[in-house]
Amino acid sequence: MNKQLLSLIAIGLLSTFACFAQNPLPLYGNSAAKADTQLTIESMLSYAIQDEYVAEAEYEAIMEKFGYMAPYSNIKEAEGQHIAWLKLLFTSYSLKVPENNASSYIYVPTTLKEAAETGIRAEIDNIAMYERFLAQPILADPRYADIVAVFVRLRDASKNHLEAFRRQT
Repeated sequence: MNKQLLSLIAIGLLSTFACFAQNPLPLYGNSAAKADTQLTIESMLSYAIQDEYVAEAEYEAIMEKFGYMAPYSNIKEAEGQHIAWLKLLFTSYSLKVPENNASSYIYVPTTLKEAAETGIRAEIDNIAMYERFLAQPILADPRYADIVAVFVRLRDASKNHLEAFRRQT
């Protein structure tokens, strides 16, 4: 690559990063959960549904780009079920369901291999988020057994999704 082209690419990247630094997106889903040092029932449920929104939107975008195929089709359908379970918890606890802003946070890979790698990273982060939630002392309270049960199901589903993506690489 010639020096002029490399300079143009570098300027473009710097402009993009400068724009993002001036107008960064707020943390969302598991990235917000990682940064939160004072997790509550409401915040955990909010981060969980945001993360499920992102997964559903990302797998939908991947299929729009590469075509409808497994494992993305199966996992996208599962994400819809996960969102439904979480919405039931929001209703049970009289909490407002967060708006679905996932389209602002998704990344659409350029190749199917990269899509599988993106899925692997997303599921690893998702599993870690649920493990962290399940370790919270507040969830030891029997009043929250329904939340624990859903978080366990979501974590375990992510473990299955992880294996499906690993088979794609």
